[in-house]
Amino acid sequence: MCAAPTVLISLANAPENLRRLAPKGIHVVTAGAPPAASTIQRLEEDLGWTITHVYGLTETAPFITVCEARAEHAPSPISERAAIKARQGVELITSGELRVVDTQGNDVPHDGVTQGEIIARGNVVMAGYYNDPEATEKALRGGWFHTGDAAVVHPDGYVEIRDRLKDVIISGGENISSVEVEGVLLRHPAVQEVAIVGFPHEKWGEAPHAFVVLHEGARADERELCEFARAKLAHFKAPHSVTFVNELPKTATGKIQKYILRAQRPAIAPQ
Repeated sequence: MCAAPTVLISLANAPENLRRLAPKGIHVVTAGAPPAASTIQRLEEDLGWTITHVYGLTETAPFITVCEARAEHAPSPISERAAIKARQGVELITSGELRVVDTQGNDVPHDGVTQGEIIARGNVVMAGYYNDPEATEKALRGGWFHTGDAAVVHPDGYVEIRDRLKDVIISGGENISSVEVEGVLLRHPAVQEVAIVGFPHEKWGEAPHAFVVLHEGARADERELCEFARAKLAHFKAPHSVTFVNELPKTATGKIQKYILRAQRPAIAPQ
């Protein structure tokens, strides 16, 4: 079956009596947004499903990478395997070339730390945007399609998206990956869904803010979630504030519309 991460979140958080009805042995391909490792782990542990993550864009027709499972991954604990499966993986042999480059167009080192932008070229990449030569020239500069996705490359060659370039939060000169912070908060037992966005901050320029959907009947307050994140992340990455909502705005394909969330709250006070 194919499902966006938002669908997998709903399945992973379904009542236990319903999850027991799910058939075993289902192989799921997921794409549309970076899936959380905690969601993958829960589906594989509780339902006995196998999750494969693929990545691409409409402009790439659509998939250009697959997080291919390797034999050496099998002995690792489920939490480590889930973290690997949450990566975007390696290029598909049918899709041409894929690189992660810095602002000068140089390949980033395979250290799992240095961020760059994913670029691609090949027979699946679009010829251009319809009647928009300016956007086409910008997207296809240098003969490569620039995805706008910020990513790192691990020593094994597997690519991992850290954020959309436009969604990276710059706080006190430090880059914060909203995807990383979201992945941590999704491990809190009360949190069903979360979106991290940057809001203006008088001291730091920007600071992360969390929009959180709680599980039905669950309880958690702002301080609890902020402290939970601070215990697992560098302190500057933890959200400074939290807004609890009933649902997150999404596109038809399950992508969270963060521009809507950014318009919902004024600047955060200094801390």
